Amino acid sequence: MINFTEVSYLTFGAYFDIGHFKYLFFWIIMCFYVAIICANVLLIVVICLNRSLHEPMYIFLCNLFVNELFGSTGLFPFLLVQILSDIHIVSVFFCFLQIFCLYTYVNVQFYNLAVMSYDRYLAICCPLQYNTRMTSNKVCVLIVLTWLFPVIVIVIMISLNASLQLCGNNIDRLNCDNYSLVKLACSDTSVNNIYGLIYSFTVLILVFVIFYTYIRILKVCLSGSKQTRQKAVSTCTPHLASLLNFTFGCFFEVLQSRFNMSSVPIILRIFLSLYFLTCQPIFNPLMYGLNLTKIRIICKSLVLSKITPRFRTGGRMLEAKRPRASVEKAGEV
Repeated sequence: MINFTEVSYLTFGAYFDIGHFKYLFFWIIMCFYVAIICANVLLIVVICLNRSLHEPMYIFLCNLFVNELFGSTGLFPFLLVQILSDIHIVSVFFCFLQIFCLYTYVNVQFYNLAVMSYDRYLAICCPLQYNTRMTSNKVCVLIVLTWLFPVIVIVIMISLNASLQLCGNNIDRLNCDNYSLVKLACSDTSVNNIYGLIYSFTVLILVFVIFYTYIRILKVCLSGSKQTRQKAVSTCTPHLASLLNFTFGCFFEVLQSRFNMSSVPIILRIFLSLYFLTCQPIFNPLMYGLNLTKIRIICKSLVLSKITPRFRTGGRMLEAKRPRASVEKAGEV
């Protein structure tokens, strides 16, 4: 029996030799990572610098974008190093660190989406009480809780896993995963399994609560005026799209980790295992940036701010030249 302290590194078995194509994949993922950083940072700056966006909904969105940067940083640099490396190994400590980052990201995502659904419920279903019930102090408390609960939950989970005795060091994945680490254990994992079930059940309840909240919102919207329905639908559509995208991505990940997927092509398995970690950070900025009118208008003004002054200056020069030309023509006549 191998003690946990005797296992100093873990090997990733999902990587395979792709020859010189690894440099192509490296640059593709690098560009994707840079796009994620630029898109999320842009929206964070837009929300922070514009007072018109200092509302609870946009503050929760800013928290969502910060979490996207946190989760992406926990995955993409590691993937880039592993793609270029010939030996796909990592220390046990770093593996637990990556598990902490990725699982915290997933939990913060769900908790933040739950808070955003609650905010939309108050704004649409209880508009007269919104300002009194969603105060600035309450917004700060909710943001702190969206990070505090996940950190506590994941720290407990990692503490339970750190006490396990491992009988191997090979993980058939591209990144560190909690369940894959538990499967390597040769000691009793009953406590870990019970805690994992409670954790999964809690997340499942949270997802159902979010969907129930939006069902209530849709009922109120359908009974209101046409303008109310259009405004509510345009506001809630990005939230629902983000929730569905992330939930289905997590579902595929759970399905792959719990069941034998050897019959599925390895490329598809890799895509499904990384979908919710790679697509969500770029999906959210595009969805919210394109659908929310205030953010879209401010982003356009920021992008075009350096171009429009030139056109305005050129227009003024043309206007200044027109009278002279008309005077000259009048003199000729």
